[in-house]
Amino acid sequence: MAVPLLDLTRQYASIQDELEAAALAVLRSGIYVHGPEVSALENELAAYIGSKHVVGMSSGTDALLASLMALGIGHGDVVVLPVYSFFATAGVVSRLGARPVFVDIEPTWCNMSLDALRQALDAEPETKAVIFVHLYGAGAGVAEVAALLAERGIPLVEDAAQAIGTHTDGAAAGTFGRCGCFSTFPSKSLGGAGDGGFVSTDDDAFAERLRRTRNHGQSEAYKHTFVGDNFRLDALQAAVLRVKLRHLDGWIESRRGHAARYREQFGHALQNGEITIPTDISDRHSYHQFVSHVAADQRDDAIAALRTKDIGCNIYYPLPFHLQPCFADLGYRAGDFPVAERASASNIALPIFPELREDEQDEVVAALSGVLGKTGSTA
Repeated sequence: MAVPLLDLTRQYASIQDELEAAALAVLRSGIYVHGPEVSALENELAAYIGSKHVVGMSSGTDALLASLMALGIGHGDVVVLPVYSFFATAGVVSRLGARPVFVDIEPTWCNMSLDALRQALDAEPETKAVIFVHLYGAGAGVAEVAALLAERGIPLVEDAAQAIGTHTDGAAAGTFGRCGCFSTFPSKSLGGAGDGGFVSTDDDAFAERLRRTRNHGQSEAYKHTFVGDNFRLDALQAAVLRVKLRHLDGWIESRRGHAARYREQFGHALQNGEITIPTDISDRHSYHQFVSHVAADQRDDAIAALRTKDIGCNIYYPLPFHLQPCFADLGYRAGDFPVAERASASNIALPIFPELREDEQDEVVAALSGVLGKTGSTA
């Protein structure tokens, strides 16, 4: 049985009439950039997250970039961030001429290590901002990072691109720092029909700065108080996202149900620690991805076994930032971040989209069990 890593056509079919009606209304309105759909989405997202403001953006990357611009990050400024994430987390820092300082991750959720962060801040006392990534939809550790940065007066930017609907310590991802940056790329838990994103914040002045930043720094028509860029969100994307937001909690619960079932199934199939599956968090892990780990010397065989059976899988991510060719001039070397390097060599993302069927999950578990071993517990 072929099993896709992600199948967006199933989601589309379940809400087709709603989506097409919303899209058609925008097309007929003649208002395609900003406008009432974008404003309504921003208000609904702010209520959903529990933040005072949401500012729509053209992508999750631009949400990060605009946030750093609004913080005044520029040439030579130090921004500390985890060495393991999607490329945009580091790319936006370099794009502004700032200097990314990488820190290792903790092994359980692959989020930023608090101890490593503390050491980096001690070594870089002029740090202008810290980016915390809620990797794969787990917010573990963000509260402790926020507390540390509050003590030092350093703004926290949350990269919550994968964490819409994640709750940690009673609060939503995107509400712990100066701002939270989200992506609505189609594959995300709240995904549009193209690129999109948004920023959450409780800071009135910062929200206004973001609104101007996304529109070339305009304070009023053709009056530019600073140089911004074009980070505007399309009305068509906003309309699609408004429909999907109404279904988001149900989809997250489906993802969580799939995660629980994987735990049960892998626990029965593999009981010698051949695979480490994602650890839940005490509040609400949103499981944007279900990234498991196997021994590095078995990873290629495991992926080959899955792909031979047409079972979707992927590697998130194959290279930590310090091993990316574009960051070679920063002076890092292999071995500098051992936890991230181990994670990059051992991870496999398995299907977890909301519409995944139980028989498809069974196929995934059986295929991995066949190559990793038939006996033995999830680590």
